[in-house]
Amino acid sequence: MSGRGLSFEEFVALRGTALLRLARGLLRDPDTAEDVVQDVLAKALLRWGRVSSADDPVAYVNRMVVNACTSFWRRAARREQPVDAERFPDAGRPDASGRLADRDELLVALRQLPPRQRTVLVLRYFEDCSDEQIADLLDSSRTAVRSNASRGLDSLRRVMGVPSPSR
Repeated sequence: MSGRGLSFEEFVALRGTALLRLARGLLRDPDTAEDVVQDVLAKALLRWGRVSSADDPVAYVNRMVVNACTSFWRRAARREQPVDAERFPDAGRPDASGRLADRDELLVALRQLPPRQRTVLVLRYFEDCSDEQIADLLDSSRTAVRSNASRGLDSLRRVMGVPSPSR
């Protein structure tokens, strides 16, 4: 979907969930992800004429989300204090759905990766972006994207205790 020719409301109705999914993959806290997406959408609304006339409005807004998440991490690195998961009431309680538990475990593991590797993996596997699209979004080369994806997957396997495939 290109997003061209859509009103802002139509764009949000069609892409809002995907934008939120992208932000949740990049940030630790789902509430913060919602705030970031809300801020990005507010900025996009103010510039909707420019955004909607871009070659690819979806990529434009995705880039805004990635940039906003990166900015959040830069600010958060100076003020964030980690808290043990055991201190939360839901910690350790088995989830009725194995799928949700697996997803949560994956998101926790993703959050332990360096920001660039996490961003590449989220864009590739959660948003189904090609290496070329990711390279454009991150202003890097396709080779750097593939390298970050490979390193990120290796790190993810280590964090999750999954053996690496033989090469």
